[in-house]
Amino acid sequence: MTLAASPHTGSLTTRVASLAWPILVGQLAVISNGVIDTVMTARHSATDLAALGLGASIYISVFVGLSGVLQALAPTIAQLFGAKKFQAIGAEVRQGLWLAIFLSIVGACFLSFPHVLLSIAQAPPEMNEKVEQYLRILSFALPATLGFRVYASLNTALSRPRAVMLLQLAGLALKIPLNALFIFGAVGIPALGSPGCAIATVISTWLVVLTSWLILRRDTFFTQFHIMGYGLGRPQWKAQLALLKLGLPMGLSYLIEVTAFTFMALFIARLGSDVLAAHQITANFGTVLYMLPLSIAHATSTLVAQEIGAGRWESARHTGYAGIRLGILLSVGLGLLVWLLRSQIIGLYTPDSAVAYAAMPLFFFIAFYQLFDSIQIGSAFVLRAYKVATIPTLMYAVALWGVGLGGGYVIAFNVTGFTPDNVQGAAGFWLGNSLSLALVGIALAWYLRRVQRIMETEASGK
Repeated sequence: MTLAASPHTGSLTTRVASLAWPILVGQLAVISNGVIDTVMTARHSATDLAALGLGASIYISVFVGLSGVLQALAPTIAQLFGAKKFQAIGAEVRQGLWLAIFLSIVGACFLSFPHVLLSIAQAPPEMNEKVEQYLRILSFALPATLGFRVYASLNTALSRPRAVMLLQLAGLALKIPLNALFIFGAVGIPALGSPGCAIATVISTWLVVLTSWLILRRDTFFTQFHIMGYGLGRPQWKAQLALLKLGLPMGLSYLIEVTAFTFMALFIARLGSDVLAAHQITANFGTVLYMLPLSIAHATSTLVAQEIGAGRWESARHTGYAGIRLGILLSVGLGLLVWLLRSQIIGLYTPDSAVAYAAMPLFFFIAFYQLFDSIQIGSAFVLRAYKVATIPTLMYAVALWGVGLGGGYVIAFNVTGFTPDNVQGAAGFWLGNSLSLALVGIALAWYLRRVQRIMETEASGK
């Protein structure tokens, strides 16, 4: 892939940045819920922190996989918006709501019976009990979180992410006092530890999603799209299949990426609570860093899809490259800063010296792989703007499950007998993950250029 600048690179970068920053703030607000859960639970007990790490890994796998399916709405709506097919947008949103309902039922069933995954972790019975409580409570939050994902996809596709950002910030503001109430106990409510985080999440997410749909009904801007004017109606199976055709590989790619971390946590749980807690801190902060290239990729994908819908293929290509360049520059700079400040960052997470010592070497990996992470997420999202998702998903499977998780297991547990001591254990999994991100980043960048050439040639021939 060439990243040579176009004559309008500055203006394109500005467009991407102006759309990306509210997405970033909103995503940081969402991810801060997990940071707050981790920091507050760490001050309750090490067992609850380990249970939170295990339970959160399972929940995130379910939620991200299902919400990834709903991501098919964003490029679909953005292309319709670029083509000025406004009434069709309302129909897509209604079908997206039906899809969110169906996915919520599937996800809630999975969260209620997590025994297979917990058996892999071989965690103590006390921890398993807390994890099961945590996941069963969170099953009640799933319809709200997926419903809000439809609202967020709509607003982002229409280049209106600020409303989403404000609601996500409001949700964070609600979460902090609710966490304190249910984790530590007060006014007759017992201290619940990690399951208390789940109760706080259920309450805050339902308040946010109800507010979001009230805004959708009252804001006159949305009248032109005829979203709620006809009621929810019935599910249209042809439309559902069209969303699933794009959404399933997108959801699977998210699931592959997240389950790579989930199974890392399950395997690392065998190494003890301190090591698992160190992994949880590293993974949590790595997720915070990921929000920067993810937000830029979201914004880039929206603008590229709008250009495609309007038939401006060359502008779509230049916009995509501008967004990827911006993500690379900012992410690499942030990675270097994290490496320099790693001691202070870990100290904010935990006062436990054993956990901090175990986390220190792991921060090298999250600082190092920022370059490749920004390339892979930027390329993947631009491909989604072209409604291309199946081949990238296969690339993710080979790289993240095969090289990352499989290779990480071989390194971490010294299966071959040749692993150096300093990369055995949790560090081995993080090394495998870093190598997999480098591999998939290079592959996706090459494939994006190939897709662009094919589609531009086909468009020019019409």
